[in-house]
Amino acid sequence: MKPNITIRLYQDWLDTVKEIFRGSGQPLSEELSDHEVAVAYYSQTASSDEEAQQLSLANAQRLREMEQILLTNFEALILPDIRKRTGYEGDQFTFRWIYQQGEHVIEEYSEYRIPL
Repeated sequence: MKPNITIRLYQDWLDTVKEIFRGSGQPLSEELSDHEVAVAYYSQTASSDEEAQQLSLANAQRLREMEQILLTNFEALILPDIRKRTGYEGDQFTFRWIYQQGEHVIEEYSEYRIPL
């Protein structure tokens, strides 16, 4: 059976940013675009709006590239490693971006973790 893979690292990152703002007591408007959410995050530390824009775009590209790397290398490298390290034998895989003492990608069903 062919693996069923769900991966949305950039969206996971955006959801985390929204949660950070909610937790700080300054929730972001639900009407903001993904790009506006990312720029709001980077505006907290960037020295200019232009830098926040650049950091936002670079992060989106980085996370989308990671998604592609995971998909491209899944069957040849990642799946065998998941099976070996976790013993997970299922065909359902959901990769998520998390921040937990640093950035990681986890696969939810097997609890496989890739530090970034």
